[in-house]
Amino acid sequence: MRVVMEKLVLSLFLVALFQGCIVLSVEYDHTASIECLRDPMKPLYKGGVIQNGEFNSGLMGWSTYRNIKAGVSSSPSGNKFAVVHNAGTFLSSSGRFLPSHSVYQRFQMQGDMHYSLSAWLQVSNGTAHVKAVVKSPSGERVISGAVVAQSGCWSMLKGGMTAYSSGNGEIFFESEAPVDIWVDSVSVQPFTVDEWDGHARRSADQARRRTVRVVAKGADDKPMAHANVSIELLRLGFPFGNAVTKEILDLPAYEKWFTSRFTVATFENEMKWYSTEWAQGQENYRVADDMLKVMQKHGIKVRGHNVFWDDQNSQMKWVMPLNLAQLKAAMQKRLKSVVSRYAGKVIHWDVVNENLHFNFFETKLGPSASAQIYNQVGQIDRNAILFMNEFNTLEQPGDPNPTPAKYVAKMNQIKSYPGNGGLKLGVGLESHFTTPNIPYMRGALDTLAKLKMPMWLTEVDVVKSPNQVKYLEQVLREGFAHPNVDGIVMWAAWHASGCYVMCLTDNSFKNLPVGDLVDKLIAEWKTHRHVATTDGSGAVELDLPLGEYKFTVSHPTLKKDAIHTMTVDTSSSVSEEHTISVKS
Repeated sequence: MRVVMEKLVLSLFLVALFQGCIVLSVEYDHTASIECLRDPMKPLYKGGVIQNGEFNSGLMGWSTYRNIKAGVSSSPSGNKFAVVHNAGTFLSSSGRFLPSHSVYQRFQMQGDMHYSLSAWLQVSNGTAHVKAVVKSPSGERVISGAVVAQSGCWSMLKGGMTAYSSGNGEIFFESEAPVDIWVDSVSVQPFTVDEWDGHARRSADQARRRTVRVVAKGADDKPMAHANVSIELLRLGFPFGNAVTKEILDLPAYEKWFTSRFTVATFENEMKWYSTEWAQGQENYRVADDMLKVMQKHGIKVRGHNVFWDDQNSQMKWVMPLNLAQLKAAMQKRLKSVVSRYAGKVIHWDVVNENLHFNFFETKLGPSASAQIYNQVGQIDRNAILFMNEFNTLEQPGDPNPTPAKYVAKMNQIKSYPGNGGLKLGVGLESHFTTPNIPYMRGALDTLAKLKMPMWLTEVDVVKSPNQVKYLEQVLREGFAHPNVDGIVMWAAWHASGCYVMCLTDNSFKNLPVGDLVDKLIAEWKTHRHVATTDGSGAVELDLPLGEYKFTVSHPTLKKDAIHTMTVDTSSSVSEEHTISVKS
């Protein structure tokens, strides 16, 4: 199967100064694949700093561990790749099998550089979880990505890491499974932090802004030259929100602070099963209903969180002893109750929360439990987008459960279930970070974007540390800049007794440093000209963030100002004229 490589050009070839040498800045390549192909694609960036990444020169530049036998093989099409034989048969001194390894290559790394990594992998038999490991100059093993490799076809791994010191680095691939690892099209491309951030800024401008041409015309339909135009952004087009708690119902200061900033809300716990039916048969939606009314009053959209949670430890005590028939009946009642109640009032449902890490309902109902639940939710609410919502897919490349490849596999299982082909499905990425691996985050987003579904960061936070503000800014900017991210919601719901891991304000709703950062980014994302003057042909070109606008036109010949509302979205362009008809 032929896959068309997609590139988003994010930068021009710029001259930069790096280690005293003049080098050319390289555009970031968003190419990714979630298909298993007969032959791999060519290496990104022509391999970057990797020597002989396609193995056309045998194993030149590559080595093996523990005197393992390795070589280069060719496919029927003539494609060459590295093969390591009998990689899983070596025992450690404790008598345990050591991980299977690929060939490895040493290369020079520079401190404070981001490295984008990609490779195509195959295994000798079955399937195996294969990790990309970079040994940093300090000796640290950094897991930089992972993929489920198969026999008989090639799978793309995309990830990355940041180097904090200079010296020799090393890249290799390993698996806990006793397989031979085949490797091809390896690439490691370095970017300075400034280059990386520059790519993000240009990508954000391309994805989140448009240049539009506005023409003011008088009552005679003739262009109105030299008219004054004021531009008011009523609502930012990019959805940006936060989690919220029931305390908002009793605190006007909380309501004012929240509703003046955010356009999307997720109820932290109030819509969950244990909040609405703590005691069996005693449903109570009063709190969630009242919170929804507050959000509707302010035009804030709400994500439905959640229908079910797959974590055994999050089930009520009365659920645990139910037999199969009783559990099914309780689940049917819950599903119909919550989804019917809020259908048409929420924009999303987190349907079976965290079903890559947990499997409570699968152990009770079978491996297709999630897919069945999605089917039933979709039958009741045909408008809301039905999300998988998972943690560590972006945050921790070393967590084997929610890797992009396993996320894709679970989503495909849900989509392929009979009757689910027409469901509106979405990719939810919780994004609970400690120390973000920003190159890995971008690579994982590239991979998940190939699902071609709406993709949101749904629960963004960063644990408290001296670098909390810096790390949160990195994550939010990376999400906002990625062309396939459609919205961001933070997980910073306020509690008087303390927040989950990240508070934006103190108990008087005065911003903390992270809150100041959030306000700074919102203001930046809204930046636009507030006044302009039409030219001799009555036109003015405006570079605007996507969103809803009110234009007010004034002119000495007008008895009163003319007001016009308009939405600037991804379809807007400078070639399309937006006419403001003015009546004198």
